[in-house]
Amino acid sequence: MEDLKNIIESFLFVAEGPLTVERIHSILAPIDKKEIREALNKLFEEYETRKGGVHLRIIAGGYQIRTKSEYKDWIKRFIQPKAFRLSKAALETIAIIAYKQPIIRSDIEHIRGVDCGGILRMLLERKLIRVLGRKEIPGRPLIYATTKQFLEVFDLKDLKDLPTPKEIESLENESSKNSD
Repeated sequence: MEDLKNIIESFLFVAEGPLTVERIHSILAPIDKKEIREALNKLFEEYETRKGGVHLRIIAGGYQIRTKSEYKDWIKRFIQPKAFRLSKAALETIAIIAYKQPIIRSDIEHIRGVDCGGILRMLLERKLIRVLGRKEIPGRPLIYATTKQFLEVFDLKDLKDLPTPKEIESLENESSKNSD
């Protein structure tokens, strides 16, 4: 078990993105998925007990070692990343897609009230959205949905972790009270 846990931790350390139990199992077969989950649970416990600068998280349906958010300012100073910025229009568009998916362009444009072609292209290039296929209606428009990259960028385990409209409304009410 100790070797298995260390092997899995090594995978998580070098992986470019979250690793699913299925992906780990495909490498470690014939070890069964139950043993892999047990090793991952042990890793979770160790990272929580250690209280270090990193922790194990479930992101986009997989497991990933991530730095703790309280150290983000220090990490930014160290690596000086290019800012991942989205315009207000891009944020509005991706929010509509996230909450209404699967969705076609005309529905997005109806909600926003403006053309979204350029924004959709940019979101596709950044791999935050993907094309699921075409809708079986006249014109056969493309159908859009979010990607695993979207979940990673916004630090979401899955789409169920999106804030509810009530939670968003309460945040807006708090921020308007604080600005008074």
